[in-house]
Amino acid sequence: MSDRNRELGVELGNLPEKLEGHDYPASQDELLEEYGDEELEMGEESITFEELIGPLNEDEYRSYEEVEQAMMNMVSDDAIGRKNYSDRTPPAPGEDRQEEGAPGQDGQREQESF
Repeated sequence: MSDRNRELGVELGNLPEKLEGHDYPASQDELLEEYGDEELEMGEESITFEELIGPLNEDEYRSYEEVEQAMMNMVSDDAIGRKNYSDRTPPAPGEDRQEEGAPGQDGQREQESF
């Protein structure tokens, strides 16, 4: 699958080609009616195009690029896989690299200790 069909950890399938071929400007309702059931894969989960951009409630998209940007803005952290994962070499002396699973990465606030 080409890089064009995968962005920010999301497998877009052939949705980009379909959306790019659509006539713009287009209302969100029009796009959702036409492509709302298209499945996008994010890691081990899938989401429909409608579930992804539906909450935006945009009136109109002027181009494919606007739709693409809206999709990428709505992608959750779940699509990126392991947070702060790097297959690079270990940190160099003096390099400050946050460890995976460090405080504050699980969506919970760090509690103060007294």
